[in-house]
Amino acid sequence: MKSWKKLCLLGTTLFATVGVMAACSSGNKESASDELTFWYMGDGDQGIKPIVDEFTKESGIKVKIQSIPWSTSRDKLLTAVASKEGPDVVQMGTTYMSEFVDAGALMDITEDVQKSDVMKSDNFFDGSVATTTFRKKTYAVPWYTETRGLYYRKDLLGSVGYKEAPKTWDELADAAKKLAARGDNKYGFGVELKEPTFGFMFARQNGSELFDKDDKPLFNQPEMVDALKFLDKLVQDGSAPKTDLGLEIGQSFGGEGVVPMFISGPWMINSIKDSAPDIDGKWGVAELPKGPINNMSVTGGANLAVFNSSKKKEDAMKLIEYLSKPENQTKFFESTNSLPTNKESWNSDVFKNDPLISVFGKQLNESQPMPLLKQWDEISQNFMKQWEQVVVSGKNLQEAMDELNEQTESLIK
Repeated sequence: MKSWKKLCLLGTTLFATVGVMAACSSGNKESASDELTFWYMGDGDQGIKPIVDEFTKESGIKVKIQSIPWSTSRDKLLTAVASKEGPDVVQMGTTYMSEFVDAGALMDITEDVQKSDVMKSDNFFDGSVATTTFRKKTYAVPWYTETRGLYYRKDLLGSVGYKEAPKTWDELADAAKKLAARGDNKYGFGVELKEPTFGFMFARQNGSELFDKDDKPLFNQPEMVDALKFLDKLVQDGSAPKTDLGLEIGQSFGGEGVVPMFISGPWMINSIKDSAPDIDGKWGVAELPKGPINNMSVTGGANLAVFNSSKKKEDAMKLIEYLSKPENQTKFFESTNSLPTNKESWNSDVFKNDPLISVFGKQLNESQPMPLLKQWDEISQNFMKQWEQVVVSGKNLQEAMDELNEQTESLIK
């Protein structure tokens, strides 16, 4: 949508509320305050306020932080688009970017990024930069990121002949089968049924592009189908659970290690430390095992953008540039455990001296976001429905992916 009039109509359709329509008709009034407004997803007082306060001391620019729960963030942003009364600077989830760029909500900051030594794209991981660029224009700066690694029990893998984590799909399948042979209700690896990126991640490791250059889905092609066959075999031969076991991480990964290998993000480190102190020193994190083509993981996280309705672009870009500095991304990690997108940050002792976190820094070099389509959430939900029918009910895999392809083609026409 190219005009704010159309965005107001979008707001009417989405919300059908008098409040939104009133905001659309009221025009974009200059705020009486000189403060720069920053919408932060989460607890701003804990996560970002100390860093922003330092920015104010250095620049003299006052910043009003508004904390917004992730659960309501999309609706809040859509309302702001329709009313043209959004923030100056906004934290934008990477999966939201396509939708809000398409709606004309975010400012084109291509020139600002190109002329900045701090914000230039070369400073950040490629997978994070990919979430900020649409049709060769830049609409955000990468702020924090996350990716997936392989969590594994060193002691249990050692008992089946593996001194290190599996490095290939073949090793993963072999180790998982041997670990599952320990007895009833024991498994080797967790195949996710309810994680929307899981199957697509393995498909990429088998060479799937997911979509061709014309945005036609490739879900029913051999690269993706064969990857899912690999995962389905792990379930069907008992190497992985067929359903959600309903166990906390301390129960599944700790103790006897019901599921001694699984894939997850950096947030799981503290969960394991807190809930499974009995296995301290007996577990680790490794880069993902390599498939036939690569060991590609998935990039997530959030970016910093300027709302198109802002009248304070210059100050907004100063704040974004400040938050993008490697030392400030490191400080942000220390307060939130959110991984830096700035590659220089990873040279800090905070990361180099932590063998668990540092693995994710290495994996980020082989990590890409899910396709940047506004329909992606619905596509991934459709995938999970089909995938569950295959794994749990025995639906033909090729048939399921043919149906997913048809559903997707209808969505993105």
